[in-house]
Amino acid sequence: MKILVIGSGCREHALAWKIAQSEKAEKIFIAPGNGGTAAEHKCENVSLNAHDPASAEGQQELLQFALKEKIGLAVVGPELPLAEGIVDKFRAAGLAIIGPDKKAAQLEASKMYSKAFMAKYGIRTAASSDFSDVDAALEYARRHFGAASAAAASAATSAPLVIKADGLAAGKGVVIAQNLSEAETALYAFMKDKSLGAAGASVVLEEFLEGKEVSILAAVSVVSGSGYILPFIAARDHKRRFDGGQGPNTGGMGAISPVPGFSEAARRDFVTSILEPTLNGMKAEVLDYRGFIFFGLMIKNEQCYLLEYNVRLGDPETQAVLPLMDFDLLDLCAAITGGSDFPLKWKAGAVCAPVAVAEGYPGSYRKGDAITINDAALEKTGAQIFFGGAVAEKNGASVPRTSGGRVLTVSAFGSNADEAWANAYQGLEAISFNGMGYRKDIGRE
Repeated sequence: MKILVIGSGCREHALAWKIAQSEKAEKIFIAPGNGGTAAEHKCENVSLNAHDPASAEGQQELLQFALKEKIGLAVVGPELPLAEGIVDKFRAAGLAIIGPDKKAAQLEASKMYSKAFMAKYGIRTAASSDFSDVDAALEYARRHFGAASAAAASAATSAPLVIKADGLAAGKGVVIAQNLSEAETALYAFMKDKSLGAAGASVVLEEFLEGKEVSILAAVSVVSGSGYILPFIAARDHKRRFDGGQGPNTGGMGAISPVPGFSEAARRDFVTSILEPTLNGMKAEVLDYRGFIFFGLMIKNEQCYLLEYNVRLGDPETQAVLPLMDFDLLDLCAAITGGSDFPLKWKAGAVCAPVAVAEGYPGSYRKGDAITINDAALEKTGAQIFFGGAVAEKNGASVPRTSGGRVLTVSAFGSNADEAWANAYQGLEAISFNGMGYRKDIGRE
Protein backbone atom coordinates (compact mmCIF):
# COMPACT_ATOMS: atom_id res chain seq x y z
CA MET A 1 0.00 0.00 0.00
CA LYS A 2 1.13 3.55 -0.72
CA ILE A 3 0.63 6.04 2.11
CA LEU A 4 0.49 9.84 2.05
CA VAL A 5 1.38 11.69 5.28
CA ILE A 6 0.47 15.39 5.15
CA GLY A 7 2.61 17.81 7.16
CA SER A 8 6.19 18.80 7.85
CA GLY A 9 6.91 18.55 11.57
CA CYS A 10 8.30 16.14 14.14
CA ARG A 11 4.85 14.58 14.47
CA GLU A 12 4.74 13.76 10.75
CA HIS A 13 8.26 12.32 10.89
CA ALA A 14 7.17 10.08 13.78
CA LEU A 15 4.07 8.99 11.87
CA ALA A 16 6.10 8.12 8.77
CA TRP A 17 8.65 6.25 10.88
CA LYS A 18 5.97 4.18 12.63
CA ILE A 19 3.99 3.48 9.46
CA ALA A 20 7.17 2.36 7.68
CA GLN A 21 7.48 -0.48 10.20
CA SER A 22 4.34 -2.09 8.76
CA GLU A 23 4.86 -4.85 6.23
CA LYS A 24 1.77 -3.49 4.46
CA ALA A 25 3.47 -0.13 3.77
CA GLU A 26 5.10 -0.19 0.37
CA LYS A 27 6.02 3.50 0.20
CA ILE A 28 5.27 6.58 2.28
CA PHE A 29 5.06 10.00 0.67
CA ILE A 30 5.30 13.01 3.01
CA ALA A 31 3.95 16.33 1.77
CA PRO A 32 5.88 18.50 2.12
CA GLY A 33 8.01 16.68 4.72
CA ASN A 34 11.36 17.88 6.07
CA GLY A 35 15.06 17.06 6.20
CA GLY A 36 14.43 14.03 8.41
CA THR A 37 11.52 12.47 6.56
CA ALA A 38 13.51 12.75 3.32
CA ALA A 39 16.02 10.23 4.65
CA GLU A 40 13.59 7.87 6.43
CA HIS A 41 13.22 4.23 5.31
CA LYS A 42 10.54 3.76 2.58
CA CYS A 43 9.88 7.53 2.57
CA GLU A 44 9.96 10.26 -0.06
CA ASN A 45 9.13 13.95 0.30
CA VAL A 46 6.60 15.50 -2.08
CA SER A 47 7.23 19.10 -3.13
CA LEU A 48 4.09 21.19 -3.45
CA ASN A 49 3.90 23.98 -6.00
CA ALA A 50 1.23 25.60 -3.82
CA HIS A 51 3.40 24.97 -0.71
CA ASP A 52 0.55 25.15 1.81
CA PRO A 53 -1.52 21.95 2.38
CA ALA A 54 -4.20 24.11 4.01
CA SER A 55 -4.77 26.26 0.91
CA ALA A 56 -7.35 25.36 -1.72
CA GLU A 57 -4.57 25.09 -4.30
CA GLY A 58 -2.43 22.90 -2.06
CA GLN A 59 -5.31 20.57 -1.26
CA GLN A 60 -6.25 20.21 -4.92
CA GLU A 61 -2.62 19.43 -5.74
CA LEU A 62 -2.50 16.78 -2.99
CA LEU A 63 -5.75 15.26 -4.19
CA GLN A 64 -4.47 14.98 -7.77
CA PHE A 65 -1.21 13.46 -6.50
CA ALA A 66 -3.09 10.90 -4.41
CA LEU A 67 -5.28 9.88 -7.34
CA LYS A 68 -2.32 9.64 -9.71
CA GLU A 69 -0.20 7.57 -7.30
CA LYS A 70 -3.16 5.41 -6.22
CA ILE A 71 -2.64 6.28 -2.56
CA GLY A 72 -4.28 3.69 -0.32
CA LEU A 73 -4.43 5.88 2.78
CA ALA A 74 -3.76 9.53 3.63
CA VAL A 75 -2.94 10.63 7.19
CA VAL A 76 -3.26 14.31 8.08
CA GLY A 77 -0.84 15.63 10.71
CA PRO A 78 -1.56 19.34 11.35
CA GLU A 79 -4.80 21.09 12.18
CA LEU A 80 -5.09 23.72 9.45
CA PRO A 81 -5.67 21.35 6.50
CA LEU A 82 -8.36 19.62 8.58
CA ALA A 83 -10.06 22.92 9.42
CA GLU A 84 -10.01 23.82 5.72
CA GLY A 85 -11.79 20.62 4.69
CA ILE A 86 -9.13 18.37 3.18
CA VAL A 87 -10.89 15.27 4.55
CA ASP A 88 -14.14 16.24 2.81
CA LYS A 89 -12.32 16.62 -0.52
CA PHE A 90 -10.50 13.29 -0.28
CA ARG A 91 -13.58 11.34 0.78
CA ALA A 92 -15.66 12.92 -1.98
CA ALA A 93 -13.06 11.53 -4.41
CA GLY A 94 -13.35 8.06 -2.88
CA LEU A 95 -9.99 8.15 -1.06
CA ALA A 96 -9.38 6.80 2.45
CA ILE A 97 -8.08 9.48 4.82
CA ILE A 98 -7.47 9.74 8.56
CA GLY A 99 -8.98 12.85 10.11
CA PRO A 100 -12.28 14.57 10.98
CA ASP A 101 -14.30 16.35 8.32
CA LYS A 102 -14.52 20.15 8.31
CA LYS A 103 -17.55 20.29 10.62
CA ALA A 104 -15.96 18.00 13.23
CA ALA A 105 -12.66 19.88 12.98
CA GLN A 106 -14.42 22.87 14.57
CA LEU A 107 -13.78 21.15 17.91
CA GLU A 108 -10.28 22.60 17.60
CA ALA A 109 -10.71 25.33 14.99
CA SER A 110 -13.15 27.31 17.17
CA LYS A 111 -12.77 27.59 20.94
CA MET A 112 -16.28 29.01 21.11
CA TYR A 113 -17.70 25.98 19.28
CA SER A 114 -15.79 23.53 21.45
CA LYS A 115 -16.81 25.21 24.72
CA ALA A 116 -20.45 25.21 23.60
CA PHE A 117 -20.10 21.50 22.73
CA MET A 118 -18.66 20.77 26.19
CA ALA A 119 -21.48 22.64 27.90
CA LYS A 120 -24.18 20.97 25.80
CA TYR A 121 -22.96 17.44 26.53
CA GLY A 122 -21.95 17.85 30.16
CA ILE A 123 -18.18 17.60 29.73
CA ARG A 124 -16.33 18.84 32.81
CA THR A 125 -14.34 21.96 31.95
CA ALA A 126 -13.49 25.43 33.23
CA ALA A 127 -16.21 28.09 33.44
CA SER A 128 -15.95 30.57 30.58
CA SER A 129 -17.58 33.38 28.60
CA ASP A 130 -17.34 34.28 24.90
CA PHE A 131 -16.72 37.77 23.52
CA SER A 132 -16.65 39.31 20.06
CA ASP A 133 -16.60 42.90 21.33
CA VAL A 134 -13.35 44.15 22.84
CA ASP A 135 -15.03 46.59 25.23
CA ALA A 136 -17.25 43.85 26.66
CA ALA A 137 -14.22 41.57 27.06
CA LEU A 138 -12.28 44.34 28.84
CA GLU A 139 -15.19 45.00 31.20
CA TYR A 140 -15.33 41.28 32.08
CA ALA A 141 -11.57 41.28 32.78
CA ARG A 142 -11.88 44.37 34.99
CA ARG A 143 -14.64 42.76 37.01
CA HIS A 144 -12.56 39.59 37.33
CA PHE A 145 -9.59 41.49 38.73
CA GLY A 146 -11.82 43.78 40.80
CA ALA A 147 -10.58 47.10 39.47
CA ALA A 148 -11.61 49.77 36.98
CA SER A 149 -8.09 50.19 35.58
CA ALA A 150 -4.79 48.37 35.23
CA ALA A 151 -3.14 50.84 37.61
CA ALA A 152 -5.72 50.19 40.30
CA ALA A 153 -5.25 46.44 39.86
CA SER A 154 -1.46 46.40 39.92
CA ALA A 155 -1.45 44.71 43.30
CA ALA A 156 -4.47 42.51 42.67
CA THR A 157 -4.48 39.07 44.22
CA SER A 158 -7.22 37.63 42.00
CA ALA A 159 -6.67 34.30 40.27
CA PRO A 160 -5.19 34.54 36.77
CA LEU A 161 -7.53 34.86 33.79
CA VAL A 162 -7.10 32.59 30.76
CA ILE A 163 -7.57 34.35 27.42
CA LYS A 164 -8.04 32.14 24.37
CA ALA A 165 -8.33 33.31 20.78
CA ASP A 166 -11.33 31.64 19.18
CA GLY A 167 -9.53 30.51 16.02
CA LEU A 168 -6.37 28.59 15.18
CA ALA A 169 -3.25 30.57 16.07
CA ALA A 170 -0.33 28.12 15.77
CA GLY A 171 0.08 27.81 19.54
CA LYS A 172 0.09 31.59 20.11
CA GLY A 173 -3.56 32.05 20.94
CA VAL A 174 -3.57 31.43 24.71
CA VAL A 175 -2.48 33.94 27.34
CA ILE A 176 -2.63 33.34 31.09
CA ALA A 177 -3.02 36.90 32.39
CA GLN A 178 -1.74 37.32 35.93
CA ASN A 179 -3.24 40.79 36.34
CA LEU A 180 -5.47 43.30 34.58
CA SER A 181 -2.56 44.95 32.76
CA GLU A 182 -1.61 41.67 31.12
CA ALA A 183 -5.24 40.94 30.28
CA GLU A 184 -5.75 44.35 28.66
CA THR A 185 -2.55 43.97 26.64
CA ALA A 186 -3.61 40.57 25.32
CA LEU A 187 -7.18 41.64 24.54
CA TYR A 188 -6.07 44.77 22.68
CA ALA A 189 -3.49 42.73 20.74
CA PHE A 190 -5.92 39.96 19.78
CA MET A 191 -9.15 41.88 19.20
CA LYS A 192 -8.11 45.41 18.24
CA ASP A 193 -4.62 45.17 16.73
CA LYS A 194 -5.41 41.82 15.03
CA SER A 195 -2.04 40.35 16.04
CA LEU A 196 -3.45 36.89 15.23
CA GLY A 197 -5.53 38.00 12.25
CA ALA A 198 -9.08 36.68 12.18
CA ALA A 199 -8.23 34.01 14.79
CA GLY A 200 -8.29 36.59 17.60
CA ALA A 201 -11.34 38.60 16.54
CA SER A 202 -13.37 36.68 19.13
CA VAL A 203 -12.09 35.30 22.43
CA VAL A 204 -13.00 32.96 25.23
CA LEU A 205 -12.24 34.20 28.76
CA GLU A 206 -11.85 31.22 31.01
CA GLU A 207 -11.44 30.29 34.65
CA PHE A 208 -7.84 29.39 35.56
CA LEU A 209 -7.48 25.81 36.77
CA GLU A 210 -4.63 24.55 38.92
CA GLY A 211 -3.36 20.98 38.96
CA LYS A 212 -1.29 18.66 36.82
CA GLU A 213 -1.65 18.60 33.04
CA VAL A 214 -2.03 15.32 31.16
CA SER A 215 -2.48 14.67 27.45
CA ILE A 216 -4.47 11.72 26.17
CA LEU A 217 -4.38 10.93 22.47
CA ALA A 218 -7.04 8.61 21.10
CA ALA A 219 -8.34 6.93 17.96
CA VAL A 220 -11.83 7.95 16.87
CA SER A 221 -14.21 6.17 14.50
CA VAL A 222 -17.59 7.89 14.52
CA VAL A 223 -19.87 8.07 11.49
CA SER A 224 -23.66 8.13 11.01
CA GLY A 225 -24.29 8.46 14.74
CA SER A 226 -22.32 5.43 15.94
CA GLY A 227 -18.73 4.49 16.71
CA TYR A 228 -16.05 4.59 19.38
CA ILE A 229 -13.11 6.45 20.93
CA LEU A 230 -10.10 4.33 21.95
CA PRO A 231 -7.78 6.19 24.37
CA PHE A 232 -4.01 5.72 24.14
CA ILE A 233 -1.52 5.57 26.97
CA ALA A 234 -1.27 8.95 28.75
CA ALA A 235 1.47 11.49 28.01
CA ARG A 236 2.61 14.84 29.44
CA ASP A 237 3.87 17.83 27.47
CA HIS A 238 6.10 20.53 28.98
CA LYS A 239 4.99 23.88 27.50
CA ARG A 240 7.24 26.46 29.14
CA ARG A 241 10.53 27.27 27.47
CA PHE A 242 12.86 26.98 30.47
CA ASP A 243 13.57 24.50 33.25
CA GLY A 244 11.19 24.44 36.18
CA GLY A 245 8.25 25.50 34.05
CA GLN A 246 9.59 29.04 33.65
CA GLY A 247 9.48 31.42 30.70
CA PRO A 248 7.04 31.82 27.82
CA ASN A 249 4.68 29.18 26.53
CA THR A 250 5.85 27.27 23.47
CA GLY A 251 4.50 24.65 21.10
CA GLY A 252 6.02 22.07 23.44
CA MET A 253 9.54 21.52 24.80
CA GLY A 254 9.24 17.77 25.28
CA ALA A 255 6.98 14.96 26.40
CA ILE A 256 6.97 11.74 28.41
CA SER A 257 4.81 8.65 28.42
CA PRO A 258 3.39 7.10 30.52
CA VAL A 259 2.63 9.75 33.17
CA PRO A 260 3.71 9.12 36.78
CA GLY A 261 0.89 9.88 39.18
CA PHE A 262 -1.92 9.54 36.65
CA SER A 263 -3.89 7.19 38.84
CA GLU A 264 -6.46 4.58 37.94
CA ALA A 265 -9.07 6.73 39.70
CA ALA A 266 -8.20 9.71 37.50
CA ARG A 267 -8.25 7.50 34.39
CA ARG A 268 -11.73 6.23 35.25
CA ASP A 269 -12.89 9.79 35.87
CA PHE A 270 -11.53 10.81 32.46
CA VAL A 271 -13.56 8.06 30.81
CA THR A 272 -16.83 8.91 32.56
CA SER A 273 -16.53 12.73 32.74
CA ILE A 274 -14.71 13.52 29.46
CA LEU A 275 -14.44 10.65 26.97
CA GLU A 276 -17.92 9.14 27.16
CA PRO A 277 -19.82 12.46 26.99
CA THR A 278 -17.56 13.54 24.11
CA LEU A 279 -18.44 10.36 22.25
CA ASN A 280 -22.13 10.88 23.03
CA GLY A 281 -21.88 14.42 21.67
CA MET A 282 -20.17 13.31 18.45
CA LYS A 283 -22.91 10.74 17.88
CA ALA A 284 -25.73 13.18 18.68
CA GLU A 285 -24.25 15.84 16.36
CA VAL A 286 -23.79 13.14 13.67
CA LEU A 287 -20.17 14.17 13.17
CA ASP A 288 -18.02 12.33 10.64
CA TYR A 289 -14.88 11.80 12.68
CA ARG A 290 -12.51 9.06 11.55
CA GLY A 291 -9.10 10.02 12.84
CA PHE A 292 -7.27 10.96 16.02
CA ILE A 293 -8.15 13.31 18.86
CA PHE A 294 -6.16 14.96 21.66
CA PHE A 295 -7.66 15.57 25.08
CA GLY A 296 -5.77 18.25 27.02
CA LEU A 297 -6.57 17.64 30.68
CA MET A 298 -6.03 19.30 34.04
CA ILE A 299 -6.07 16.85 36.95
CA LYS A 300 -7.00 18.00 40.45
CA ASN A 301 -7.95 15.72 43.33
CA GLU A 302 -8.31 12.77 40.92
CA GLN A 303 -10.85 14.72 38.85
CA CYS A 304 -10.27 15.57 35.20
CA TYR A 305 -11.14 18.89 33.56
CA LEU A 306 -10.96 19.28 29.79
CA LEU A 307 -8.78 22.21 28.75
CA GLU A 308 -9.07 21.70 25.01
CA TYR A 309 -9.53 19.34 22.11
CA ASN A 310 -7.06 18.98 19.28
CA VAL A 311 -8.51 17.13 16.31
CA ARG A 312 -5.21 15.40 15.50
CA LEU A 313 -2.23 13.92 17.30
CA GLY A 314 -0.30 16.27 19.56
CA ASP A 315 3.30 17.35 19.05
CA PRO A 316 5.51 16.43 20.97
CA GLU A 317 3.22 13.83 22.62
CA THR A 318 3.20 11.77 19.41
CA GLN A 319 6.96 11.34 19.63
CA ALA A 320 6.58 9.87 23.14
CA VAL A 321 3.52 7.67 22.51
CA LEU A 322 4.16 6.08 19.09
CA PRO A 323 7.36 4.28 20.18
CA LEU A 324 5.30 2.53 22.90
CA MET A 325 2.77 1.14 20.41
CA ASP A 326 3.00 -2.65 20.31
CA PHE A 327 0.80 -2.94 17.23
CA ASP A 328 0.75 -2.04 13.55
CA LEU A 329 -0.35 1.58 13.16
CA LEU A 330 -1.64 0.86 9.66
CA ASP A 331 -3.93 -1.82 11.09
CA LEU A 332 -5.31 0.73 13.54
CA CYS A 333 -5.89 3.20 10.70
CA ALA A 334 -7.76 0.52 8.74
CA ALA A 335 -9.96 -0.10 11.79
CA ILE A 336 -10.65 3.63 12.13
CA THR A 337 -11.70 4.06 8.50
CA GLY A 338 -13.66 0.79 8.49
CA GLY A 339 -15.38 1.24 11.85
CA SER A 340 -14.09 -2.03 13.34
CA ASP A 341 -12.85 -2.39 16.90
CA PHE A 342 -9.13 -2.65 17.56
CA PRO A 343 -7.17 -4.07 20.52
CA LEU A 344 -4.53 -1.60 21.69
CA LYS A 345 -1.38 -3.10 23.18
CA TRP A 346 1.46 -1.13 24.76
CA LYS A 347 5.10 -1.97 25.43
CA ALA A 348 6.21 -2.10 29.05
CA GLY A 349 8.62 0.75 29.75
CA ALA A 350 8.71 4.50 29.21
CA VAL A 351 9.71 7.14 26.64
CA CYS A 352 11.28 10.54 27.24
CA ALA A 353 11.27 12.94 24.29
CA PRO A 354 12.93 16.36 24.82
CA VAL A 355 12.81 18.95 22.03
CA ALA A 356 15.85 20.89 20.76
CA VAL A 357 15.03 24.44 19.66
CA ALA A 358 16.74 27.21 17.75
CA GLU A 359 18.29 30.18 19.55
CA GLY A 360 15.62 32.80 20.28
CA TYR A 361 12.62 30.45 20.17
CA PRO A 362 9.70 31.04 20.81
CA GLY A 363 10.50 34.55 19.60
CA SER A 364 12.53 35.34 16.49
CA TYR A 365 15.02 32.53 15.98
CA ARG A 366 18.11 31.55 14.01
CA LYS A 367 17.83 29.59 10.77
CA GLY A 368 20.24 27.86 8.41
CA ASP A 369 22.61 26.30 10.94
CA ALA A 370 24.10 22.90 10.10
CA ILE A 371 22.98 20.07 12.39
CA THR A 372 25.82 17.75 13.40
CA ILE A 373 25.04 14.23 14.64
CA ASN A 374 27.48 11.75 16.20
CA ASP A 375 25.81 8.61 14.85
CA ALA A 376 27.90 6.19 16.92
CA ALA A 377 27.13 7.99 20.18
CA LEU A 378 23.46 8.30 19.29
CA GLU A 379 23.20 4.60 18.43
CA LYS A 380 24.43 3.60 21.88
CA THR A 381 21.43 5.30 23.47
CA GLY A 382 18.86 3.68 21.16
CA ALA A 383 17.31 7.14 20.73
CA GLN A 384 15.42 8.14 17.59
CA ILE A 385 15.58 11.65 16.12
CA PHE A 386 12.36 13.09 14.76
CA PHE A 387 13.05 16.24 12.75
CA GLY A 388 10.71 19.21 12.53
CA GLY A 389 12.29 22.57 11.71
CA ALA A 390 15.03 21.11 9.52
CA VAL A 391 15.63 20.99 5.77
CA ALA A 392 17.96 18.96 3.58
CA GLU A 393 19.28 20.18 0.24
CA LYS A 394 19.19 16.88 -1.65
CA ASN A 395 16.33 14.79 -0.33
CA GLY A 396 18.28 13.62 2.69
CA ALA A 397 21.70 13.23 1.10
CA SER A 398 23.18 16.37 2.65
CA VAL A 399 23.65 17.64 6.19
CA PRO A 400 20.29 18.92 7.51
CA ARG A 401 20.03 22.58 8.47
CA THR A 402 17.73 24.35 10.89
CA SER A 403 14.66 25.98 9.38
CA GLY A 404 12.18 26.32 12.26
CA GLY A 405 11.93 27.07 15.95
CA ARG A 406 11.41 23.53 17.20
CA VAL A 407 14.18 21.81 15.27
CA LEU A 408 13.97 18.18 16.41
CA THR A 409 12.84 15.76 19.09
CA VAL A 410 15.06 13.06 20.59
CA SER A 411 12.79 10.17 21.57
CA ALA A 412 14.32 7.49 23.79
CA PHE A 413 12.89 4.31 25.28
CA GLY A 414 13.82 2.84 28.65
CA SER A 415 12.65 0.04 30.89
CA ASN A 416 11.55 2.78 33.30
CA ALA A 417 11.27 6.57 33.37
CA ASP A 418 14.80 7.11 34.75
CA GLU A 419 16.40 4.99 32.04
CA ALA A 420 14.36 6.69 29.31
CA TRP A 421 15.43 10.10 30.64
CA ALA A 422 19.11 9.12 30.71
CA ASN A 423 18.97 7.71 27.18
CA ALA A 424 17.20 10.80 25.83
CA TYR A 425 19.68 13.27 27.28
CA GLN A 426 22.69 11.20 26.26
CA GLY A 427 21.15 11.20 22.80
CA LEU A 428 20.87 14.99 22.88
CA GLU A 429 24.58 15.22 23.68
CA ALA A 430 25.27 13.51 20.34
CA ILE A 431 23.59 16.39 18.46
CA SER A 432 24.71 19.97 18.01
CA PHE A 433 23.93 23.11 16.04
CA ASN A 434 24.68 26.78 16.68
CA GLY A 435 22.38 28.21 19.32
CA MET A 436 20.83 24.84 20.19
CA GLY A 437 18.71 24.96 23.32
CA TYR A 438 16.61 22.48 25.29
CA ARG A 439 15.15 21.90 28.71
CA LYS A 440 17.03 19.55 31.01
CA ASP A 441 14.04 18.55 33.13
CA ILE A 442 11.60 16.87 30.74
CA GLY A 443 9.93 14.25 32.92
CA ARG A 444 11.49 15.77 36.01
CA GLU A 445 9.31 18.88 36.49
